[in-house]
Amino acid sequence: MQTRRTLLVDAFSAEPLAGNAAGVVPDGDLATEQMRAVARELAVSETAFVQSSSSADRRLRFFTPTREIDLCGHATIAAHAHLHRDGVVDAGTHTVETNVGVLDVDVEADGTVWMTQDAPSVDRVELDYDRLGDALGVDPAAFRDVGASIPPAVASTGLPFLVVPVNFLEHLGGADPDLPAVEALTDEYDVAGVYVFTFDALEADSTLHARMFAPGIGIPEDPVTGTASGACGAYLRHVDAFDGDVPDEMVFEQGHFVDRPGQVRVRVDTDVRVGGRAVTALDGSLSIPPVQDDDILEA
Repeated sequence: MQTRRTLLVDAFSAEPLAGNAAGVVPDGDLATEQMRAVARELAVSETAFVQSSSSADRRLRFFTPTREIDLCGHATIAAHAHLHRDGVVDAGTHTVETNVGVLDVDVEADGTVWMTQDAPSVDRVELDYDRLGDALGVDPAAFRDVGASIPPAVASTGLPFLVVPVNFLEHLGGADPDLPAVEALTDEYDVAGVYVFTFDALEADSTLHARMFAPGIGIPEDPVTGTASGACGAYLRHVDAFDGDVPDEMVFEQGHFVDRPGQVRVRVDTDVRVGGRAVTALDGSLSIPPVQDDDILEA
């Protein structure tokens, strides 16, 4: 039985037990079955496994409690913040191999990590607002009101999300999702989750407030979502949400309705970048059994 150092690192927050917790396994060259088992055991939205790479400074693989996903923003931020704090990486630009390709990660001297995401794509979609309202537990009129000028879309910077604006924070905060219905929507639109946002934010310096539901990949609600924030930044530029130039930097707040408040900094220019701080909440070791033959009994 081998043991590996395993951490819980809270991303998009400078305080522990806030933001979005990511599992981080710094010595993550494990078999796929072992990584799945570790992610199930940690039971946070995503766990990042740091591995060796022949095409980049390092490779990251990401697992939810139920499956592997191609890209995860908050776990990338968490992993690099930990590696910087541990003295493994210096401030500067680093490359990371992911399932969507090799991406740049910039680490600032104060520990802030910026992740350059994959090339954005945005495709507007027609939504049945009554169905959407039933799935999310939100009055459909709250979607129709803002959707007339800012339409919903499937947006991706490496992982696709159904991005939907809602008019006021009270409707977003009062959402009571029917998770099987949300999963049916994500299956139909072939997305990882539904990212719902409003410009009616809590903080004066925040651009918007968001919530993200992804039951189809084992995440009923993600506290603070880096990949979806990048996708939403690309979406806002695509739909000309600001009637002109996108702000040089946007701040997306998320997680307050699940008691995990966090902020994602988003920059949309030639590339889409998301950034933030991260802090270690738990640092220990995990016993990992060896890979075994499939012992599932069949009739």
